[in-house]
Amino acid sequence: CSQLASCQSRLAVSLLRQSFSLSAPMAEYHLSAQLHGHEDDVRGICICGDVGVATSSRDKTVRFWTQHPEKKREYVLSKTLVGHSSFVGPMVWAPPSDRFPEGAIVSGGMDTLVLLWNLHTGEVVGTMKGHTSQVTGLAIDDNGDIISSSMDCTLRRWRDGNAVEVWEAHKVAVQTVLKLPSGELFTGSSDSTIKLWKGRTCLHTFSGHAADTVRCLAQMPGMGILSASHDGTIKLWALTGQPLLEMIGHTSLVYSVDAHSSGLIASGSEDRSVKIWKDGICVQSIEHPGCIWDAKFLDNGDVVTACSDGVVRIWTTDNNRFCSDEELATYTDIISQYTLTRKTVGGLKLMDLPGVEALQVQGNNDGQTLIVREGDNGVAYSWNSKELKWDKIGEVVDGPGDAAQGQVYDGAHYDFVFNVDIGDGEPIRKLPYNRSDDPYAVADKWLLKENLPLTYRQQVVEFILQNSGQSNFVPDPSFRDPYTGGNAYVPGEPSSSNGSAPKQTFKHIPKNGMLLFETAQFEGILKKITVFSATLASDSEQKHLSLSEADFSRLAAIVKVLKNTSFYHTSKLADADIVLLLKILKSWPSQMMFPVVDFLRMFVLHPDGATLLLKTIESGNDVLMETFRKAVAIPVHSPNVLTILKAVTNLFDNSCLHQWLKTHCAEIIDSFSSCKPSFSKSAHLAYATLLLNYSVLSIESKDEQSQAQILSAALEIAEDDAQDADSKYRALVAIGSLMLNGLVKSIALDLDVKSVTSSAKASMDSKIAEVGA
Repeated sequence: CSQLASCQSRLAVSLLRQSFSLSAPMAEYHLSAQLHGHEDDVRGICICGDVGVATSSRDKTVRFWTQHPEKKREYVLSKTLVGHSSFVGPMVWAPPSDRFPEGAIVSGGMDTLVLLWNLHTGEVVGTMKGHTSQVTGLAIDDNGDIISSSMDCTLRRWRDGNAVEVWEAHKVAVQTVLKLPSGELFTGSSDSTIKLWKGRTCLHTFSGHAADTVRCLAQMPGMGILSASHDGTIKLWALTGQPLLEMIGHTSLVYSVDAHSSGLIASGSEDRSVKIWKDGICVQSIEHPGCIWDAKFLDNGDVVTACSDGVVRIWTTDNNRFCSDEELATYTDIISQYTLTRKTVGGLKLMDLPGVEALQVQGNNDGQTLIVREGDNGVAYSWNSKELKWDKIGEVVDGPGDAAQGQVYDGAHYDFVFNVDIGDGEPIRKLPYNRSDDPYAVADKWLLKENLPLTYRQQVVEFILQNSGQSNFVPDPSFRDPYTGGNAYVPGEPSSSNGSAPKQTFKHIPKNGMLLFETAQFEGILKKITVFSATLASDSEQKHLSLSEADFSRLAAIVKVLKNTSFYHTSKLADADIVLLLKILKSWPSQMMFPVVDFLRMFVLHPDGATLLLKTIESGNDVLMETFRKAVAIPVHSPNVLTILKAVTNLFDNSCLHQWLKTHCAEIIDSFSSCKPSFSKSAHLAYATLLLNYSVLSIESKDEQSQAQILSAALEIAEDDAQDADSKYRALVAIGSLMLNGLVKSIALDLDVKSVTSSAKASMDSKIAEVGA
């Protein structure tokens, strides 16, 4: 098998070399243009033929750029497409047609929507709703059908705005979908596999990435498909499923890959670089001031990159399209400053060191050492207690093997590249390593790559530590072995019986128990019901809907019971009580229902109230779901939405209603999400509370699909700068709880939870900052 794989790899390289001339030297890419306009991370790129370039962003917009009419290397913002309520990711181009003379763009977002845009008007002409989690990939079939993939594990085929096919493509999140001109349809998933589809039938499953997410797929013209993975590699596959080539060089998650007709390949990574590959070898690494979410080739061979700093950049090998010296100098300075913030001296992060002003403060004892930042260097001083001054010791420098003296391997810089002799006549193996890496993670990845037994793990770790001079290395207590779930083994320390470290504890997460809305102004509720009843009584056609004196007496009696919360364990509610409430909810006009829904909110907090409601539902009369649908129906009436949000949130108080909540989870969250544009501040808080309660319930029931939907909705709140602090806090607690105790940690990482937590850590609100940390 290994000989066959080797043969296939040599064949792949041979074919790659035949795809373009090797006689001409490889020209380097240089900065050509920078497109400023997005207000947050640029997440996706869509090449729209020769018409222009579309980009999507965390700022909730799609922007369309066209070439400058005179300055051909420059692009101008033509249209800003606003319609998504959360960050926008994948896009696909529909060429000009009778319906769309200037073409159309299809976009998918974290808001679960697929939108069709008319480029001539810049307006949404189609809204496709059905996914229950983030849309991750899009493709257009030959007949014009739109195919979308989602974190909800499904593929959907849309025709004229309607879903004509829906099927579960993978058991976990689908990350990308690719449709080839020859007809093949491929999906990549967080389950580390790629699947080839014919209709809804999986013809073949490609396995080869090291148990990590397949994030992006692209066509390799004339050869097969490319895959980019969170395992840090790019792979080339034949359409029959054989792995032909592996490209290793990125030092972090690889988010995107694309190929050009010349045979060149471009990949973008969290390591802040775009790498250009030729014959499977990295020939250039282009550094950026942030994570690279996407990279695409233009027909002319230029490369467009989408960066987390909010800037779209175009790179070219044509010196006629190079940017000006001034623009290049500015960009170089940005990179230098970005690198400086991450520079270390003597193992210390330069930007974390105090400035020279720290020398104005006297030391505590003679000989005390202080390292301060002076320009780009760290300088050590010693306190002289006799003369009451700091004496300069000298500049702090990195020791042998530090990053300044690093080595290059497969186009990437490393602090060390070790030669490993495993004996038995085997060739010397290369093991790249950075001081900032976890040696256990490096060892695991290297052993998998080299197809060596995992039993060598501790030997490899000790080899790394000895040869990198890290004899004082302390493992990260949060590290977990990907195979055993245990923490890193430390020689000389006894391991626990189950091989894992004590579980970490945190201040705010995970959440246990439910949050409720337990206070009510019963007098105000009854007054509103009285007013509405009188209005109905004055209308000859609706008079029969008004309440009688007996009805009002019963409502007053219920209020008396509900107010005495200390006696809930002994007080009783009657069947007639729930019958009255549900009769009103069912018969009254929707614009009058909100005070009765508010009454129901308090009614279900009483154990008898919850039991009576469940009894009604189990009899086949689910008036609760009927009331919910009526309250969120279009046109949305804000008081209805707020009161039903709080009422559903209070259902979590009694376990007898938990099954109803689990059964209708998807519809409830999806419906409330659709109502978000009409939310008041109180409704936003209630929605965040509902999601927090649902996170607790879904963790208890181990419902991964519900957890994924809840996670996606909570992330949407957490990353919304317009949200108030309390709503953000509750959303973050839901996210943290799901990551710690749920089944969706990998999905959260795929959804860029790192960026959300980074923003939270910087918050002025102490609770938000603590959860983020």
